[in-house]
Amino acid sequence: MTHSEPDTYTGWQREKSGFIGDLSGVGFALMAAASVVALVPVYAHSWSAALVALPLSGVLLLLAYGRVMGLAAEEWVLLAVRHQLAVATKRNLFYSGVFAPADKEGNQPMDLPGVLARLRILTAPDGQGGTLGVVHNPIDNTYTLVARVTFPGLALVDTDRQNARVRQWAAFLRGQCKEDGAITRIQVHQRSLPDDGEALRSWTARHATPDAPAAAVQALDELMVSAGPAATIRETYLSVTLSATRARLAVRGAGGGQVGAAAVLVREFHAMHGSLSSAGLQVVELLDPRRVAATIRTAYDPEAQQMLAVRGAAAEDPAYRGVLPGVDPALAGPAAAEYTWGLYRHDGAWTVTYQVRNFPQSQVYATFLQPLLRPRTNARRSMSLVYEPVGPARARKELSKEKTKRQAARSLRAKTGRSESEDERRESEIARAQDIARASGQGVVRMVALIAVTVTDLEELETACAELQADASDAGLELRRCWGAQDEAFAAAALPLGMGLPPRRMAI
Repeated sequence: MTHSEPDTYTGWQREKSGFIGDLSGVGFALMAAASVVALVPVYAHSWSAALVALPLSGVLLLLAYGRVMGLAAEEWVLLAVRHQLAVATKRNLFYSGVFAPADKEGNQPMDLPGVLARLRILTAPDGQGGTLGVVHNPIDNTYTLVARVTFPGLALVDTDRQNARVRQWAAFLRGQCKEDGAITRIQVHQRSLPDDGEALRSWTARHATPDAPAAAVQALDELMVSAGPAATIRETYLSVTLSATRARLAVRGAGGGQVGAAAVLVREFHAMHGSLSSAGLQVVELLDPRRVAATIRTAYDPEAQQMLAVRGAAAEDPAYRGVLPGVDPALAGPAAAEYTWGLYRHDGAWTVTYQVRNFPQSQVYATFLQPLLRPRTNARRSMSLVYEPVGPARARKELSKEKTKRQAARSLRAKTGRSESEDERRESEIARAQDIARASGQGVVRMVALIAVTVTDLEELETACAELQADASDAGLELRRCWGAQDEAFAAAALPLGMGLPPRRMAI
């Protein structure tokens, strides 16, 4: 009898596409300006000019090559200036609720802060007689469908089944790497939050019989009081984003406009069911507009979780005639929000969001991310993995460019007598291995991982952040706080709306 070994994974590589070497276009311009300024005293034959030009040249070079908090110095300066302008003009503050402007009919439309203000939740048929909510981004011309999913997990299954599920998930992602594919983003979003036990108590109240023994009822009540608040629940969502621009012919064939785009999106998602089932993912439900709004609302206002859980549990009773489960889309956003340099305050909670800057360089198992969602009674955690499938032609171009640049850099270092570090050699080998895998039929995806930690007591925030960083260290991850962009990072990390993956940057 043979025992299979669990597969291991490695080879994650950061995007590194500078204008010249590792310099962005702005960095190259700063370096060129520094060179010109440094030559001015030479041509002017003036020592007094050198006293001004040389320090200025040094400052420009520092901005071009320096690093601040993991960012290029020129990027950090631009980010700091943008943040200070936002604070000065009070654009870092958001007020809604009773302060939200009403339309001509007296209704308050969905009012979301920051980058979410452009979004609209549409109602579309799910193809099976029901309705679902589709998040429309009119600026990017994209449509996002959100599904709640469950999965049996990997930690407690045998090695063969674990390996098979991971390979099927890889096959699912590879299947989306089509030339000019309509699906542009896939997001896996999971939340880990304390369970207040309200849903359990509501279910027990509906199923308890009046003639139950008093001792049994008392024991059950004591058990729920002690176990309910100490438990942790997880919610997992899968979001699929369609580009109406890429799928314009299919959208036109389905009726055109928003109706046609929603129909194409639903059709694409139903076509994924087989691949998702093979990967061990079970689609519990496609969220309707009220449930999509509820996921947004509970992220901004954790205290609403209890009310919505009680309402959802009560709605399962056939005799229920109250408010429908979920939230009215017009009330999805926060009543008030404010972001500072390293913190985001929304309603009665505070959130700090991190980006995973480096994945493990060593071989790791498929379960290496599990420490990030360990149960915590003092905080809730949200993690988003956003994937962008890359078409074959673009993947070939990008990987070829990456490999050529690294080879050119290695040749330049050899000519100048500089020794090559093991990190640089390994990155070159990974780039070549990726190109070989692409040529053999593998898919290429861009990916970003973001993690948010939310507390309702500000005094618990630093402890919760320290615990998250310790768990990330156990997983072999390097985190970086999203300084100066906590509001945008929150929208990507804490909400299953398919956001968070920026266009390919020219430098890191």
